[in-house]
Amino acid sequence: LLCPCLVYGAYVFLPFDAPLLPTVSARLVYTLRCAAFATFPIILGMIVSGISRLCSSQLEPFGELQQEVELHRTYVSQSVHLFILYFFNMAVLATYLPQEVLKLIPLLTGLFAISRLIYWLSYAIGRSFRAFGFCMTFLPLLAMLLWNLYSMFVLEPEKLLA
Repeated sequence: LLCPCLVYGAYVFLPFDAPLLPTVSARLVYTLRCAAFATFPIILGMIVSGISRLCSSQLEPFGELQQEVELHRTYVSQSVHLFILYFFNMAVLATYLPQEVLKLIPLLTGLFAISRLIYWLSYAIGRSFRAFGFCMTFLPLLAMLLWNLYSMFVLEPEKLLA
């Protein structure tokens, strides 16, 4: 319930509009540029993972990882997988959205970045708290996937292979 409220509130109250993007290629470039900002939590996780690995008191570098190092490595791995799914869904979404609603692309990117940071923080606190951050990442991804499938097969089935 929180994700749609956050996206709707940001859509209504943030004072920016998407630039005029008449072609599909311009929309894909816009999505790619927005997706670059979604890599910030992943890059931050890689840096922290590297620092924690350097600062670990482990003598053998290829041995069993400590819990602190494993936590950051797992976060980065999961974030990369979710980012790939998120990016491809956003790219397809950008091709089906009308011009007035393209403001959703940077908003969804911001939601992804914030929710991954919340997931990382809650995962570091305790593994039982990570469901909130994961749901903030996964449920918008699922909504985008459902909208993309609806757009492809119901709204414009004649353009599916065009």
